[in-house]
Amino acid sequence: MIEPAMTLANRLRAGETIVTAWSTLPGSAMPQELVRAGYQAVTLDMQHGGHDYASVRDAIPAILLAGGHPVARVPVGDFATASRLLDAGAEAIIAPMIGSVADAREFVSYIKFPPAGTRSWGPARAMELHGVAESQAYLMSADAETIGFGMIETRPALEAVDEIVAVDGLDGVFVGPADLSIALSDGARCEPGGREVQDAARRIARAARDAGKLAGIYCNTLDDAVAAREMGFTFISWTSDKAIIRSGVSATLAPFLEAAANKDR
Repeated sequence: MIEPAMTLANRLRAGETIVTAWSTLPGSAMPQELVRAGYQAVTLDMQHGGHDYASVRDAIPAILLAGGHPVARVPVGDFATASRLLDAGAEAIIAPMIGSVADAREFVSYIKFPPAGTRSWGPARAMELHGVAESQAYLMSADAETIGFGMIETRPALEAVDEIVAVDGLDGVFVGPADLSIALSDGARCEPGGREVQDAARRIARAARDAGKLAGIYCNTLDDAVAAREMGFTFISWTSDKAIIRSGVSATLAPFLEAAANKDR
């Protein structure tokens, strides 16, 4: 059984900063290797990545086996899948495009058991993976030890962020800087590291902190990740599996190609 202090929820609520890799390539091997290489968590992306329910289901135990925390981002509005992934053992769900209090409440209804929500009972796999033998024990702890992040990535969401973070049962918010930059520029540009987005991110982190909620963010550059930590974000995504592969291949291959070119001169 995972010790309560070691759950993602308890680590974040204790003030730890957790860095998550962002997984877009379907399969279980890469997420497991990301944890073995040092990531504390892996976020499996079903919205824009290649993951589907089956690949996330298979990746969750692989991540846990390596000692990491499995997180999943579901497609827009697919809250039923959020429930299924909690049943499969995910420790956190990220829901994109939460634009209003109504959206946040609907999301909560699918991921929390009554009376906080209306999540249907069926966590057999989650109980197995997390070493919980008794149904009653899971019922009493699940709402506290699984996390629901609502993504703030539109102008209406930013304007209503104080009301959204106040929704009972919503554990935190997560900034989607690319979509937020498009929204704030009225479709003129995609500039996730721009000043306007950074100012908005700071406001979102402050709203979450003031409400006693968690704050997460996707970061596109190392500078953005460092800045996010200084703003108070404690769940930080940096970087994706594709980017890691590309940079790793480049770092590995470039010296050989350079040496071979020098020898041929």
